[in-house]
Amino acid sequence: MNFEFTAEELEIKKEVVDFIKKESTPEIVKESESHGDIYGAPEGRKIIQKMAARGWLTPTWPKKYGGMEASETIGYMIREEMGYYGLPFGFIAAHMAGPTILRFASDEMKEKWLPRISSGELEFALGYTEPQAGSDLSALMMEAKDMGDHFLVNGTKLFNTSCHIADYHWLAARTDFDAPRHKGVSMMIVDLKSPGITINPMITMADWQTNEVSYVNVKVPKENLVGDKNKGFYYLMAALDFERMFPLGRYRKLFDDIVDYAKETISGGKPLAKDPVIRQEIAQVAIEMEATTLLYYQLAHILDKGDIPNYQSSMEKTFATETAQRITNLGMDILGSYSQLKDNSKHAKLQGRVEHSYRTSVVETIYAGTSEIQRNIIATKGLGLPR
Repeated sequence: MNFEFTAEELEIKKEVVDFIKKESTPEIVKESESHGDIYGAPEGRKIIQKMAARGWLTPTWPKKYGGMEASETIGYMIREEMGYYGLPFGFIAAHMAGPTILRFASDEMKEKWLPRISSGELEFALGYTEPQAGSDLSALMMEAKDMGDHFLVNGTKLFNTSCHIADYHWLAARTDFDAPRHKGVSMMIVDLKSPGITINPMITMADWQTNEVSYVNVKVPKENLVGDKNKGFYYLMAALDFERMFPLGRYRKLFDDIVDYAKETISGGKPLAKDPVIRQEIAQVAIEMEATTLLYYQLAHILDKGDIPNYQSSMEKTFATETAQRITNLGMDILGSYSQLKDNSKHAKLQGRVEHSYRTSVVETIYAGTSEIQRNIIATKGLGLPR
């Protein structure tokens, strides 16, 4: 079994990295970090739209929709490098909603939305969680009442992270209250500037903004219904599988910087990297990062075969986000008291990224389904264990 990239893949990787090094700025990196690496903020849009013009935002899509018809491996590799160099790598429209539209929506919807997504012109925000429906999304109660030529939507969503910088809501709402819970949900695309939508900020422990989003008599055109009415829960599940594909690039960069710090910092007359305990901790995390990489590219292999990863996505998301926590714990150990300093301190090491990443890594084990939920999916769908 050959785990190496092909010459074509390596050439594309070089082109992408060279482009990022040339076009990226400290302002873009700072903006991406402050928004949780999600797409939609002004500086990020500038560079991503340039990348999109080269087909790098949706490289696996058909050319008629703005893609390159490349392998999923290439797409995964590009996202990994974007994360490593501090660009946004969390794309709702391009990497979650878009692939779902590509598989389940009508040709008319594909032609309307996919070229605009692949160009980076617009971004979506997820509209799933509600006060009573977090881990159990079948319990969602936002109502989308069929009014003939449009839906009238009322209700509240929570933790809709990118609504304040996105253009459209990728919304799950209930269209049939009499049907079984899994069979009465529909997916639709909603303009976030529609009358009746109110977005209120909620700040996480990572200093990222997520949002409470309220709908009061919001009109959504019927043409914005994704696929078939009342089948949206199954589209939502597919989109979640795409969401649970976590590139570790940003934490891989932090790990590399922690290792360099250990090599360069002298304590007791010798580099920290010569301490046998520190060396073992670094080696252990390096092993886990390699395992994460293999789980990550396994997802690309499954997609290239024409399948959608399910429990495999949960495996990768769980292991990757928990490895991210171990990377930040490693940084805490090696930097000692310096690891608690934020980037506004003149004494901060590594620009205060260890302190900030320590907090972000906790959040990342929660969104897209907590690690506990992921393990339930692995148990039931991967191992066939009873519920």
